[in-house]
Amino acid sequence: MNPTIYKIVPALLWQEARRTGRFDGAPADLADGFVHFSTRDQVAETAARHFEGQTELQLVAVDAAALGDKLVYEPSRGGALFPHLYAPLMLDAVLWEKPLPLGADGKHIFPELAP
Repeated sequence: MNPTIYKIVPALLWQEARRTGRFDGAPADLADGFVHFSTRDQVAETAARHFEGQTELQLVAVDAAALGDKLVYEPSRGGALFPHLYAPLMLDAVLWEKPLPLGADGKHIFPELAP
């Protein structure tokens, strides 16, 4: 599996995570009982499906290996395996965070992602 996974987070929620040193999840994560992540190959479709037209988002890159056995890859959209974290995301596992702006076409503009 890819060693870097990605989380799209509303900027206000991410500010709170930076303040506390941990991210417990967005409302959808809390409802499902785990923190949803995407791989490099999945994150653009995740943005299009779940964050269409939304501004004030952060893209957070996370070292999957740092999450240990609380990170599980499970079938989701179309049977693809998605990374799910069954614990809070501790910020020491975060590699970087960057804004995820909308382009003129209404699609999110992604930075270069790790292979």
